Amino acid sequence: MNTFLRNYSNIILLLAGILIGSLIGIFFPQTVDYLKPVGDIFLNLLFVCVVPLVFFAVANSISGVEQQHKFGRIIFSMIITFLFFIITAAIFTVIAVYLFPTEAVGMQNTGDLPQNTDEENWGTRIVKFFTVSEFTNLFSRQNMLALLIFAFLTGTAIKKAGAGGLAFRNFISSGYEVMKELLLTVMKAAPFGLGAYFAYQVATIGPQLFGFYAKPLGLYYVAGVIYFFTFFSLYAFIAKGTDGIKKFWKNNIYPSLTAISTCSSFATMPVNLLAARRIGIPDSVANIVIPIGSTLHKNGSSMSSIIKIYVAFLIIGKDFFDPMNLALALGITVFVSIVAGGIPNGGYIGELLMISVYQLPQEAIPAVMIIGTLVDPLATVLNATGDTVAAMVVTRLSGENFVEPAADKF
Repeated sequence: MNTFLRNYSNIILLLAGILIGSLIGIFFPQTVDYLKPVGDIFLNLLFVCVVPLVFFAVANSISGVEQQHKFGRIIFSMIITFLFFIITAAIFTVIAVYLFPTEAVGMQNTGDLPQNTDEENWGTRIVKFFTVSEFTNLFSRQNMLALLIFAFLTGTAIKKAGAGGLAFRNFISSGYEVMKELLLTVMKAAPFGLGAYFAYQVATIGPQLFGFYAKPLGLYYVAGVIYFFTFFSLYAFIAKGTDGIKKFWKNNIYPSLTAISTCSSFATMPVNLLAARRIGIPDSVANIVIPIGSTLHKNGSSMSSIIKIYVAFLIIGKDFFDPMNLALALGITVFVSIVAGGIPNGGYIGELLMISVYQLPQEAIPAVMIIGTLVDPLATVLNATGDTVAAMVVTRLSGENFVEPAADKF
């Protein structure tokens, strides 16, 4: 009993915080405005820790890869894994909507939603996608892809510097360990912070789940849960057999709870890194795949993209299952899940791309935006925790060896 409490006490406390927060959100919704600042403070502390942690983790991992071909194998395996996961999730969702169709819903008054008013041309977007104009702008969670690229280049430069860069390499390695400990300290407040934030989520978004969007949302949540348990177990088995399944699910509880509470892949990334160490994924893989995956690998977004396109076609009364429409849907899904994932408000960009490609009426935009908002909790769980199981598969494909699990505490 003592061993059980020692290993799972933090998870039990987090579950208790989320449960209490849910009950407050349901029965005392008028109080959530007072609780939300508690959740915001916790998330802000988490984000402040995560940005430097990502930089140190990626730079340290790249500088620590001694053989160039070994690094190339990891990157190639990561790209193949990400694409396979995303396309598999999309095809699975297409099959789900085909087997369990929803009747046409017709155009609805969906209310006001944020609109994308950014009129920058694509050249400017591409520049901002990959780079920033000032060094200080790198360390913002709005510029994660630019930070990842800079961390890659820093790690590569450390390797090229050889003995001359040893002191800086030690600094990067030390910085990674310090930021990891700082993160563990902040996470001690998770039951309070995530519980307060979850209360706000339940009170504000929960009532909409039972309205006009109930059927497509129900389809997404059922398909998503099936995909979560079935396919992630399959991927873990491919990576490390039955032992991989046991270790993945044992260490995926805390990341899953964090994802569903925060609706943020970015906020979940730190506990994913800790889970990876406990699973035995080598740092050379985890510190590359998980930070990059949090931006460019999104199973949940892949599934929600298909659902949104399907609902848009229901609204206008067109055939979603036409071969050309399906092919375009898969292409848009890959774009939304990989490319747009690194752009702030990338989901809106993907939705507008969908409207443009299919030449749908603008009235369909609010509908797909609302669906994107309401599926966000489960989509985040699939997006975030999918990075950990992807790192397991990359470990297998790249020829790396699983290591003795670390004893980091959540």
